[in-house]
Amino acid sequence: MSEPVAAYLHIPFCDRLCPYCDFAVVTGRGSDTDRYIDAVVSEILADRPAAPLRTVFIGGGTPSSIPASSIERLLGALSRQHGLADPEVTLESNPEHLAQDLVTSLASVGVNRLSMGAQSFDPVVLRALGRRHRPEDIDVGVAAARAAGMASVSLDLIFGHPAETDASWEATLERAIGLDVDHVSTYALTVERGTALSRSIAEGAPAPDDDVQADRYEVAVDRLGRAGFEHYEVSNHGRPGHRCDYNTEVWAGRPYLAYGLGAHGFRDGTRFRNVRAFDAYVTRVESGGSPRQGVDPIDPWEQEVDRFMIGLRIRDGVELGEAGPAFLDTDSGRRLVLRGILEVDGAMARVVDPLLTDAVAREVVGLSPPR
Repeated sequence: MSEPVAAYLHIPFCDRLCPYCDFAVVTGRGSDTDRYIDAVVSEILADRPAAPLRTVFIGGGTPSSIPASSIERLLGALSRQHGLADPEVTLESNPEHLAQDLVTSLASVGVNRLSMGAQSFDPVVLRALGRRHRPEDIDVGVAAARAAGMASVSLDLIFGHPAETDASWEATLERAIGLDVDHVSTYALTVERGTALSRSIAEGAPAPDDDVQADRYEVAVDRLGRAGFEHYEVSNHGRPGHRCDYNTEVWAGRPYLAYGLGAHGFRDGTRFRNVRAFDAYVTRVESGGSPRQGVDPIDPWEQEVDRFMIGLRIRDGVELGEAGPAFLDTDSGRRLVLRGILEVDGAMARVVDPLLTDAVAREVVGLSPPR
């Protein structure tokens, strides 16, 4: 098993909780920022050194809600413990935070890829999604990132809220393309159990429509493709040279480090996850204990099946390896190839219609090793 060259850092702070969110986040805890950063730095420095990191993803929560000096401390700890090999450093952000001085400061401490939670350019949809920014804030954030010299600027978009129309979604895509960003991620609105969105639907609010979402997805793939974006993963589109390095490492099934509240990682054939409760995480680290809530060793065959299954999301295809031939020798595998859903070309397999990727992946779950 190779050494990890990717790391994830989780920043849980949010100004408010979006109704669709089920991530490990906290609100109203901004005064605890320094204490939390201290804990994450301690977690990093207590870890076993890995190879120099080539990619770091700072997610949340809302990393743009904390000072650039805190990001600098985290990157400094990674450099001290593992080394940094001129890495791509991605930071998730909210448009309303991206004043020029903050973005310039982030660039100065090593952030070179800004991923912005734009979600929509329609004010009606933004309100329905519980977002606080205005469409023009997205324009300002992109301009600030360009002025600061960010190597890549990415927008996250959410489609399929009942408040959205076909025209609204098409206009959002046009606005995103018009900003000449480097990367666009498009996600269907999902209803996660326990969220405010799920409760409102249970009380009678309209739910997202699967057929409408499929249509909106295909519109996005078509329009972004015609604008010069490579559709390199089910939900991700990048201009040449602007694919997300961190995600590419994870989708390839390679190991990666993870630090912070609720973070998930994979190393030495073991998947691990940290506690999601803020106070529990900080207290455990401060007392010299481990923040781990779960540690799940997986055997080499499980790793191989996971690699093949996750790799099906890549539009270029996934190497067959050992799991591919074993799957193609099952009734499900033969059926999918016969129906033209799964394409095999030499040593690669590819899901022809990305809308069917999850359905194909479910067929791979639990695949038995060849006899």
